[in-house]
Amino acid sequence: MTQLSEWTMRTRQRICKAKKSYPDHATAAAVAARFDHAVRPYRCDRCHAWHLTSRLKGKRIPRPDRNVPPDRSVPNTTD
Repeated sequence: MTQLSEWTMRTRQRICKAKKSYPDHATAAAVAARFDHAVRPYRCDRCHAWHLTSRLKGKRIPRPDRNVPPDRSVPNTTD
């Protein structure tokens, strides 16, 4: 399980108040999955709820599982 410190980012008070809050990571992740662009949940240091962000700069993103083989369903068209 991911430690909360990896998902915590500093949030300004007015930004926190303007964002939708989610009670847990699972709920926030389920909502994030419905977006058309990259959005991820994070634990707010102000209200201790979960919010969504599209910011990735300077944030630690978990690496994908290296045991999963890459998708080879797309045919190679370089021939």
